[in-house]
Amino acid sequence: MNQTKTKVLFLCTGNSVRSQMAEAYLRHYAGDRYEAHSAGLNPRGINPYTVRVMAEAGISLEGQTSKDVSVYLGWVNFGWLITVCNHAEANCPRTFLGVSNRVHWGDLDDPAAFVGSEEETLAIFRRSRDKIAQHVRDWLIAQGETIQ
Repeated sequence: MNQTKTKVLFLCTGNSVRSQMAEAYLRHYAGDRYEAHSAGLNPRGINPYTVRVMAEAGISLEGQTSKDVSVYLGWVNFGWLITVCNHAEANCPRTFLGVSNRVHWGDLDDPAAFVGSEEETLAIFRRSRDKIAQHVRDWLIAQGETIQ
């Protein structure tokens, strides 16, 4: 039986940290059932700390790139658009052609904005990583999915 995966787009401003983490976690937890994508309103490349803390969790970002939202919206039909930063939520049009459902995770601070020592920065990125992992798990459970 050929079953189409539900496409999910995680959107933030820079597509450098939070949306990249969310994309990787959705692929990790449910890549057999969901097609995960991420993009930004003003993409800046993947933050090296993002790659580092995800690798610590055993998740590779290989194949992921920082993309502008314009490469998707209006061209790809998404079952879900999930904004992971308040700036993207505030500056993203309320409706998009090809987006069925929309949700905002407004409690995710931007670890890339933190200024401190390397250890302090890593701690902030790890905290964001773990919070995003929990958001993705909670979202999947809300969709009726089982997390292993």
